[in-house]
Amino acid sequence: MEQRNNVTEFVLLGITQSLQGQKILLAVFLIIYMLSMAGNLLIVLTVVLSPALDAPMFFFLGYLSLMDAIYSSTITPKLIKDLLCEKRTISFKACMTQLFLEHLFGGVDVILLVVMAYDRYVAIFKSLHYMTIMNQQRCAILVLLTWVGGLLHATPHVLFVYNLPFCGPNVIDHFGCDMYPLIKLACTDTYVVSLTVLANDGVISVTVFTILLVSYGVILQSVKNLSKEARRKALSTCGFHITVVILFFVPCIFIYVRPPSTLPIDKYLTVFYTVITPMLSPLIYTLRNLEMKSAIRKIWTRKVSVDTIRLFAVINALNL
Repeated sequence: MEQRNNVTEFVLLGITQSLQGQKILLAVFLIIYMLSMAGNLLIVLTVVLSPALDAPMFFFLGYLSLMDAIYSSTITPKLIKDLLCEKRTISFKACMTQLFLEHLFGGVDVILLVVMAYDRYVAIFKSLHYMTIMNQQRCAILVLLTWVGGLLHATPHVLFVYNLPFCGPNVIDHFGCDMYPLIKLACTDTYVVSLTVLANDGVISVTVFTILLVSYGVILQSVKNLSKEARRKALSTCGFHITVVILFFVPCIFIYVRPPSTLPIDKYLTVFYTVITPMLSPLIYTLRNLEMKSAIRKIWTRKVSVDTIRLFAVINALNL
């Protein structure tokens, strides 16, 4: 694969050119990223450490939190760093790497949301056989499928963009490397590439979004026949899943389901689903899930108590 361009780096215009605005955004994004990492990693560690959270639902929830943490890390650290710099640049290879990782983990997230919808369907309608159907082998296969799907989604992006000729203009009106801003700089006809992006990102986003809404709609319609407690749990679980689905897909659909173009609002929508949504996901899950909140309290209260006892023991030993 031969690179056919004269560009070795790109200049990123970022979100704003205002120095005051950059200072405000630096503080905001730094806080958001720290909360995102803390919240998602808290869920991952809680799922790993708590024997009570051994159901497949919590396994997938921990896996989603891990993917959210990694997905956000493909964009946010570079965004925060650039807010400290007067000139924001990214090398061609780093740009391709960022593009690949963003769509890889984004693709994994999308397919994982479908897997979680399937898990909820089995838990509600096949409750007596839930643990048999969603055994460790099937969970491992579903996780593998998310990675295969993510790779199939991300690889064409890099292949198409890498082979585009860039003859000189290298200023990207964005804070990161994404398809439409990059295609806009190519000095050739990009009609075929643009259609590929529309099919790969736009059609997939709309299709998966529709499937998820319909599947959760069927589940919510069918819980009327369940007991009051089972209905409450189903409504709670599906409710926060639908919230995450909407927060993730609506901005993606707006950006990719339209004729190939770049709009000023695109960068703000990208911020929403790459920076803000990964922070909101753990808040939505922990605030709406009683088992998760209980496990967090038990594990981390016990952890703090043990650490406190050890600290006092060390202090007493030193005093002696």
